[in-house]
Amino acid sequence: MQVDDFDFDLPESLIALRPAQPRDTARLLHIPAGKPRVDRNVGDLPDLLRAGDALVVNVTKVIPARLIGTRLRDGGTGAKIEVTLIERLGPVEWRCFLKPAKRVKNGEIINFDGVEAQVSAREEGAARLVFSLAPDAMETTLATLGTMPLPPYIAGKRAPDAQDNDDYQTLFAREEGAVAAPTAGLHFTPELVEKLKAKGVSLHEVTLHVGPGTFLPVKVDNINDHKMHGEWGQVDADTAAALNKLRADGGRIICVGTTSLRLIESATDEAGVVHPFEAVTDIFISPGYRFRAADMLLTNFHLPRSTLFMLVSALAGLEEMQAGYAHAIADGYRFYSYGDACLLERK
Repeated sequence: MQVDDFDFDLPESLIALRPAQPRDTARLLHIPAGKPRVDRNVGDLPDLLRAGDALVVNVTKVIPARLIGTRLRDGGTGAKIEVTLIERLGPVEWRCFLKPAKRVKNGEIINFDGVEAQVSAREEGAARLVFSLAPDAMETTLATLGTMPLPPYIAGKRAPDAQDNDDYQTLFAREEGAVAAPTAGLHFTPELVEKLKAKGVSLHEVTLHVGPGTFLPVKVDNINDHKMHGEWGQVDADTAAALNKLRADGGRIICVGTTSLRLIESATDEAGVVHPFEAVTDIFISPGYRFRAADMLLTNFHLPRSTLFMLVSALAGLEEMQAGYAHAIADGYRFYSYGDACLLERK
């Protein structure tokens, strides 16, 4: 299939710059398998699930990975530079994106309000930075100097602020390591979780540290030529066993977000058995993929021509998703990380 098959036009006015408040008042487009789509709200989720179902949530936590520094030049002059940390390589060493990046050289120093970091290596599209800090000072330094690494379609319209420190973390966030939020989880409130539990729906936790590759464009024409970015994930033995028992008892697995779905599918064998998993996954799910574990998916509305729109098309059907997105656009649904949601059933 061609990347053009997954294209659509989205008015910029539908890109959400703030989340709904309260979070569970966001709109929800329900696309059942073989039935007409229905407009609902996220707060209706308990009515759409049944006792014995399982929600799989990602407990990764976004780090304040965006830093603004000054690139020190000869003679003490400086130039402003934006740094986004994307992967921790050691206690004080990170792989990062630089903006602008072309003129940065190995050995140069970047000053972040008195904290210095040296460019130790240049890589294709990225660089390595080593901070002049004690090994145990990195987290507190980021908390002081860093801001939320908002997606480019939001950051290009407004700067991150203190409100994003809460808005861009899910209710389940616990394990630090993501540089992007698992955005389907942003819709949950404590009240909604209690209603789901009262309905007999169980919650199961996994961890997948979302990387910046989630925002990278697909640069090939044929999707079979695309190489997916890798992200570290973990499914522990208790979670795997609980999901296997639940499926044996007739329950359904509902993944909260594409990150949870990609991780669960990576941990499941061809016989449908979920195994403990702790590794980097680069699974690329597109139409034609045979799902092993996921029955349903709660997810936001995704970018055109993206691997995430390919994933939802694999689950619910390309024609169904094209029609669903056309309906959402015409009806004013809010798109992307801070936007509304879909509940998709496997076709």
